[in-house]
Amino acid sequence: MQHTLSDISSFVSKLLRKNFGKGPISCHAYAKDRFLVFYIRGFLSPMEKVLIENDNLDNIVISRNIVMESVLNELKGLLELNYQQDVEYLYHDWNYANNTGMITAVFEKVVPSFESSVHFPKYEDFIAEIERLTILIQKKPKQIQAFQITSKVYLVIREGILVPIEKAMIQKGYEQKLLVVKDELEKSFCQRNGRFEQIFKKQIGDMFVDWNLKEDKSLTYLFLTN
Repeated sequence: MQHTLSDISSFVSKLLRKNFGKGPISCHAYAKDRFLVFYIRGFLSPMEKVLIENDNLDNIVISRNIVMESVLNELKGLLELNYQQDVEYLYHDWNYANNTGMITAVFEKVVPSFESSVHFPKYEDFIAEIERLTILIQKKPKQIQAFQITSKVYLVIREGILVPIEKAMIQKGYEQKLLVVKDELEKSFCQRNGRFEQIFKKQIGDMFVDWNLKEDKSLTYLFLTN
């Protein structure tokens, strides 16, 4: 019997509690095309709050990334069993200022029980803006795809954006440090220079970015306000 999105959201909350000693206040799941998105609120532990107050955010990001490997491995097994589809990759990112987070499973094929994605208004403008910003920060992506997950949630997949110096850092074992720097740079740059509010006529309430460095892919989420 296939679990509901509510069941799987509850499972994710329990997984986080088991591995971090604290569960989130809420965890909501959204399914579209081949994407299963979990939006998480209220997940800072007391220790992490102290570290943030003492400007140790980089340490939180790196330690949380390490623990999340165990969480994602267990989640991957459940999702593949539940939906009878292989999970291509799992992404995650956290907004510590907002105390929110995102976990996304990208399946290799469209999941039959998920709603199909459609070409949304402003698609071309959105793609063009993502390309413009990526060129300014790194280089022109080889490919960009965009999906509307809900009326307020937009997902972007970019491929082929790593520059030679980033690839060299990965080969030298500086992957975690690189992820921290890229996360800060992309979010701050997009929030300062992005034209998303002009495109959607709504403000950006939350933004998440994660990378599959091995495959040179990046997943970005924009959560719009009402």
